[in-house]
Amino acid sequence: MRFIQAGLKDQRKSILSDINWEPRRGDCWAILGANASGKSSLARLICGELKVSSGKFLEPPNSCLWVSLESQQALYEKELYLDETDLSDKIDEGRSVRTLMEEIAPWSTEHDNILHTLHLDHLVESGYRRLSSGEARRVLIARALLEKPELLILDEPFEGLDQSNNELLHSALNRLVAAGQWLILVVNQTLDIIDRCRHIALLDKGTIAFQGPRPATLEEVWQQLNQHKDGVPPLPERDPEFQLPAWPRDKALINLQNGFVQYDEFFQFREFNWQLRPGEHTRIIGPNGSGKSTLLGLITGDHPQCYRNNLKVLGFQRGSGESIWQIKKHIGYVSGTLHRDYRASASALSVIISGLTDTIGIYSDIGQKEKSLALHWLSILDLEDQASTPFRSLSMGQQRLLLIARALIKQPPLIILDEPTEGLDDFNRFYVLSIVEKLIEAGESTLLLVSHRQDETLGNLHALLEFVPSTEPNTRFSIQHSTY
Repeated sequence: MRFIQAGLKDQRKSILSDINWEPRRGDCWAILGANASGKSSLARLICGELKVSSGKFLEPPNSCLWVSLESQQALYEKELYLDETDLSDKIDEGRSVRTLMEEIAPWSTEHDNILHTLHLDHLVESGYRRLSSGEARRVLIARALLEKPELLILDEPFEGLDQSNNELLHSALNRLVAAGQWLILVVNQTLDIIDRCRHIALLDKGTIAFQGPRPATLEEVWQQLNQHKDGVPPLPERDPEFQLPAWPRDKALINLQNGFVQYDEFFQFREFNWQLRPGEHTRIIGPNGSGKSTLLGLITGDHPQCYRNNLKVLGFQRGSGESIWQIKKHIGYVSGTLHRDYRASASALSVIISGLTDTIGIYSDIGQKEKSLALHWLSILDLEDQASTPFRSLSMGQQRLLLIARALIKQPPLIILDEPTEGLDDFNRFYVLSIVEKLIEAGESTLLLVSHRQDETLGNLHALLEFVPSTEPNTRFSIQHSTY
């Protein structure tokens, strides 16, 4: 496969230009680059989803599959289209993993082997929409392996995986390359490059800034991008409308008594007693599918079992006639689920403003005050030139940055970040964490942070909630609370 002076344009600007690249069949390459550098566009070009605007594309692969955050979103939306909840007496959780695998080929021992390799065999009868983000990602990879493409392109395959499954996938991909699979990894972080990946291509603003054998250290390669930020600029002033007036420091923001979530005869977790007071910034960890996002869903009101629990959030007892907006007004929230469900037609500016109304999209007139505030956040994220760009036209990393700004725009008393940096390059990842740290240092916001990344932590975290396998019958996980 070779590119000769290949370029790609859309109606507004050049996406890729002067791509000269000759990856040989059977080699494993890693494509690195900052968000919006053109990595995913190059992957789609290779797989034939996009056509070159200039130059020539010679010797394309006989078959190619691109597995990405975008393809994961596409499958989720297909499952939504097939939703039959209104036609049955229970919630449709989507087609099972078994059905999705049989869609590729009739069941065989190969299915069992692939699912076992990716630690999915215990989920074979689970509905796709019930899976965690990391589990859903591995299902897509399993389907791709079953199709046996000549070239497999995995775009951010390790995003959202817990440490155990991250190591498992690294090992599986190393074995795959050793067996002769032609593989290209599209990654934001050098830690995601597998051992058997011997070649590196670095994209910067749509051009290849470096390509060749993998160097002993990639620090000098990354420095070519010169993307380091000089610190977080001043944040906007807080709007009193979204704050909790005269809230005592010893009064719990969240009070959960004997908390539980139950599916049929099994409990995801139960008998969990927890209080979160102002300033008790807490990290939540645990394996994929353990219930971290489920716990957050109880707090935000997005999980239906919140009303079965003895739960008080920001002074409101769940199920006492409170409005969901009375609570969400004081919460900033971002998650993979929100990203997946944010399918409204909206500009980048509108997405950030929607954080003020806790809606997906804008359904009322926007005042100058709201526009100015959102523009301030766009400036903080260095995305001012994207203000009028449609949300769905941006890269997944840029979309995630906007949703983070949407969560922070109110600078609310409670900030809930569920894998907030998924899809971000290292520069933006740590820059976003610096913004969050600066915000909570002011002392008016309390943070709940879910992250699988070992290097994603904040100096002022107070407590840890850890989901661990339960020894109790019919209970999958228990939650352990500790302080730093």
